[in-house]
Amino acid sequence: MLEDAGFRVEVPEKDLCCGRPLYDYGMLNTAQKWLRQILNVLQPQIESGMPVVALEPSCGSVFRDELKGLFPHDQNAKRLSKQTFLLSEFLCKYAPEYPRKQLERKAIVHAHCHHKAIMGVDAEQELLKKLGLDFELLQSGCCGMAGAFGFEKGEHYDVSVKCGERVLLPAAREASEETLIITNGFSCHEQISQQANRSALHLAEVLQMAIREGTIKPQPQEMEVPEHRGDGHHRLLATRGARYALAGAGAALASAGAYLWKHRKK
Repeated sequence: MLEDAGFRVEVPEKDLCCGRPLYDYGMLNTAQKWLRQILNVLQPQIESGMPVVALEPSCGSVFRDELKGLFPHDQNAKRLSKQTFLLSEFLCKYAPEYPRKQLERKAIVHAHCHHKAIMGVDAEQELLKKLGLDFELLQSGCCGMAGAFGFEKGEHYDVSVKCGERVLLPAAREASEETLIITNGFSCHEQISQQANRSALHLAEVLQMAIREGTIKPQPQEMEVPEHRGDGHHRLLATRGARYALAGAGAALASAGAYLWKHRKK
């Protein structure tokens, strides 16, 4: 999808984790070590100003929020905090004409808690409108999974299910098979899959779907072509590991982000 938007993606060999699972259990010293490794490994990219595109909101929120608290006097921590974007934020800022295709589909959208609390959902809604989706942003609160919370026996599991049953899970079950269910949080995906028996899509997957199945958006007769469109020379550095790059999700790799270097066409 990022290549379709005009960026070249590179995947570093080093697996890096933002440490999000550690914060939930108060293991701040260990989390700090993981973040220090990220700051060291990515020092050249951070200092060059490359944006980081986080696919998992909880990982993106580490860079935007916790990172500054754990390293209040570190200049690269401050830079990384400012250079981190969710996918929708990144595209709205660096590829405002994207996507070039639309999906004539209905969708329900659930926003991850960190997404709502730290980043806000304005960019997400703007991009979904550009996609042409007939979508509803659910006022669903927390999905209930909350990382490991929903997997724990006893009271936590019961609370987790009750949270999901407020709005999200009934809406997912009632949605038609043709209706897309969109959420960017790994925990949210798990809750929907296990409790509603439905498969949710990440925004990146919906954008990829538009590439394959969408229709070309009608364009104004007079339209200035953005500088970066179609030149094939934008560079995006994506990591397989958690939290700073684009490709990967799960356990210690809970999400991914992406580094981008924008080369302007001369």
